[in-house]
Amino acid sequence: MLDIMRKKKNSIIIKIVFVVIVLSFIGTMFLVWGEGRSGMGGGSLGYAARVDGSTITLEEYQSSYQRIRNVYQQIYGQSLPAEMEKVLGLKKVALDTLIDNRLIIKEAKSMGIKVTKDDVAADIAAMPTFQKDGAFSFDLYQQLLKSNRMTAKDFEEGQKMELTLKKARQAIKDKAAVTDEDALAQFRKENDRIDLEYVAYAPTDVINEVKLTEAELNEYLQKNQAEFKTPEKVALSYILLDPSLQAAKMTVTEEEIQTYYQKNIDKYQGKDGIQPLKDVKERAKSDALRQKAAKQSFETAADTLYKNIKSGDLGLIAGQLGLKVQDAPMFTATAPVAALAGEAAVLKKAFELKQGELGGPVETARGIYIIKVKERKDSIVPPLAEIKAAVEQKAKGVKAVEVAKKKAEDAAKQFVAKAALKAQTTGSFGFSAKGDLPVIGNAPELMEAAFKLTPAAPAVDTPFKVGNRWYAVRLKQRIEAPRADFEKGKEELKKKILPKKQEEALDTWIKGLRAKAKIEINQALVADDK
Repeated sequence: MLDIMRKKKNSIIIKIVFVVIVLSFIGTMFLVWGEGRSGMGGGSLGYAARVDGSTITLEEYQSSYQRIRNVYQQIYGQSLPAEMEKVLGLKKVALDTLIDNRLIIKEAKSMGIKVTKDDVAADIAAMPTFQKDGAFSFDLYQQLLKSNRMTAKDFEEGQKMELTLKKARQAIKDKAAVTDEDALAQFRKENDRIDLEYVAYAPTDVINEVKLTEAELNEYLQKNQAEFKTPEKVALSYILLDPSLQAAKMTVTEEEIQTYYQKNIDKYQGKDGIQPLKDVKERAKSDALRQKAAKQSFETAADTLYKNIKSGDLGLIAGQLGLKVQDAPMFTATAPVAALAGEAAVLKKAFELKQGELGGPVETARGIYIIKVKERKDSIVPPLAEIKAAVEQKAKGVKAVEVAKKKAEDAAKQFVAKAALKAQTTGSFGFSAKGDLPVIGNAPELMEAAFKLTPAAPAVDTPFKVGNRWYAVRLKQRIEAPRADFEKGKEELKKKILPKKQEEALDTWIKGLRAKAKIEINQALVADDK
């Protein structure tokens, strides 16, 4: 293999453009590494999946997941929030890719697909990453592999698998064919115009029809208790030490000023660099004094609190500190009293304490707090009698959704049965790839289904949800484009839709492989995607 490469060796090594080779390839070669090592040393790491007795290791899964995640990060140009990862289902995508590739590699053998050393050498030599001045550079090839801790053997094995995957996929795609019927259906979709009649129902349309019994309201409350829980509440007493008052009684030495300046030198950055102490001495002195006062105030508060904490007497502590006890009436964490607005650390501490318990010291920008929970009301679900109106509103809303959907389902069945219904019409329109239907709005699924309707089969027996409405639809009229126009452009149309047909064939084939295979997935890996 390397002898073949040396024949194309270039003597000049260019600067490495990509830091990591893996990111240079958006193919799947690195997702199938480890195929030859399945069952060897993977047991100690657990497993990601087992496919017909072949193990996909956790290491392979992590590599697959990280690569796909990196690709999405490059697309979005920022770090991916956990919620976005969940929406995209990246963990499942990573694992499904590994499983599909393992199945394809296995099936490729029975298909008689082979990849020679010459095939691999030619493919690698053609990669722009390994080329200098339009020609393959063996030195660059070696350097890039070495810098990424890859051996030529591993890389070439991975590339062989990649080529095997490509050949197997292409073999399936090559079997796909576009029939005249397929082309005609696409022609009609692109050139016909249709007019739909429809019946639509939204929860707001039917909510007045919803009547709930006491038992139904109780059942809803029991199943949805979290929606009606009262928030936790506390009432506090607290004292607040103001370090600035302590600072007025204190001084700092030259040594303390110098030490503070050196430890916080970045604070004294000017337009020409770090300002010397002599130029910012008064500012540094003030900052050092403020820090010293805050530290001493905190230590004094902590010492006084811990000496008296068993007493539970905030008044006693306040007296020793020369402060006045202040009170905050009952409040929730999300709606504190004005005096404590913005004091997140104090609020957090307050809701951690038990009734009658002292807590602190808590330091904030305003000062140092010591608090006591005078009263605490835990979160509860009130009895139905107290919150009946709120429960009824919520329960009726949910029931109205069910009623609206059921009415639309009944209307769809009546449309199929060719029953006469009082319906609205969309007016004549052509196919929109974006799925924009007149009157109804954006509904790609409905758009696709609508252009499959014919006078012989003018309706489907299920409604379509668009926004918060369910639509039952029926073909009112279809104006077909001239058949002669189809015959003129039939062959070009077949070429146009062939790629989609090939992808559909490939997808069907892979689903068939999955259906026949024995696949065991470590569900813990993809639990967060659900």
